[in-house]
Amino acid sequence: MDKRLLIVEDEETLCESLNRVLSREGYIVDTVNTAESALEIMQERPYDLIVTDIILPGMNGIELIRKIRQNNSEQIVVVMTAYASLETAVESLRAGAYDYIVKPVMHEEIKQIVKNSINQKVLQKENLLLKCQLEDKYDIEIISLYKSPSMHALIDEIKSSADGLANLLVLGERGTEKELCAKLLHSIRKTQKPFMPVQCNTTDTNAIRQSFEAADGGIIFLNDIRCLNTELQTMLLTLLKDLDLRIIAAADQDIESAVQAGAFSKELLQMVRGITIRIPSLKERKEDIEPLANYFIQKYSEEFCRGVRSLDGSARELLNAYDWPGNVRELQNVIERAVLITDGEVIKAEHLPLK
Repeated sequence: MDKRLLIVEDEETLCESLNRVLSREGYIVDTVNTAESALEIMQERPYDLIVTDIILPGMNGIELIRKIRQNNSEQIVVVMTAYASLETAVESLRAGAYDYIVKPVMHEEIKQIVKNSINQKVLQKENLLLKCQLEDKYDIEIISLYKSPSMHALIDEIKSSADGLANLLVLGERGTEKELCAKLLHSIRKTQKPFMPVQCNTTDTNAIRQSFEAADGGIIFLNDIRCLNTELQTMLLTLLKDLDLRIIAAADQDIESAVQAGAFSKELLQMVRGITIRIPSLKERKEDIEPLANYFIQKYSEEFCRGVRSLDGSARELLNAYDWPGNVRELQNVIERAVLITDGEVIKAEHLPLK
């Protein structure tokens, strides 16, 4: 994807010159002459780099940097100044600027600084992808633990659709393994292309844009799409049309009622709903409770350096009798707590906060 730059400069001649020089380098360049205009246009589209003068009519460049960083702490900004004082440079860098250029601006200098800044942006993208890999909530190996026929059938369905191009809508109650299903599909594809999970219960438009850019060419997982407000739904429609992505979206069972009530975009739902799968609740597949519980015991015993190894008969009976309204997430939390408070090697019913 071509890199997009925004130049904020009220001196028309310099603005046109920078536009011409950087466009020749293959960048897509937008220009504005005030900080206020820059903030407005940034709401419409993301930028890989912003180059701004410090002295501007109205809000100055330092204030602009602070505003930008408040909305998107990862945004790369370079400042231009005619005043080569140490104080100006330090103030710019403290505000969050990546680098600064002293006027008059030399063409070779600006080209090199822009190149360096874009490389920094690429590094940020790689770090974001690595962070997502390290923060996987569930390990794919958990798939092998399932005993229930319903989960085996679900896994077969995911495997059969893995190599296709159709988008996937995953329906299930809160706490079911919707993200795990998305990661399973991605792992089956055996591709080096990115997998990027996005939590939809946010109002941070810049963070979502950044995640979409990082996932370009790969899979993006939209977790809990029903939480998207109207503004974000509109923005997602545009992003999904512009980028090369396979979409896996997760929602609870009431997404259709949200569409009927006008709270969710029918067009967006149609876009993400290529193939629909449903994850059964944990109370519908009691066979999976003990294997999952044992998995979480091992996981948290190792993580917290505890000697807990198993469940006793009373604990197993209690786990199997409980309805699990919070599904696998609730089971995970219950076992985590039990591992922390158990003194010996065995979790007993008294260690489980279930009624």
